[in-house]
Amino acid sequence: MTDTNEISVAELRKNLAEVLNDAAVQGKTFYVTRNGRRIAAIVPVPVAEQSEQARG
Repeated sequence: MTDTNEISVAELRKNLAEVLNDAAVQGKTFYVTRNGRRIAAIVPVPVAEQSEQARG
C-alpha cells in the first residue's frame, strides 16, 4: 500500500522534483489541492497502469 499525501499547487511548484521522486521511488501518492479541494493526483506508474488495465 502506498502513502497518501496532499500538496497544494503552490507547494507542488516549489517541490516538483522531490514529489515526482517520492512517487517513483517510494511509491507515494500525492493529491494536488487548490483552495483545500483535491484537483489532481500524482501516482506511481504501476498504479496508473493498473488503473488503465482495469478500464480495459
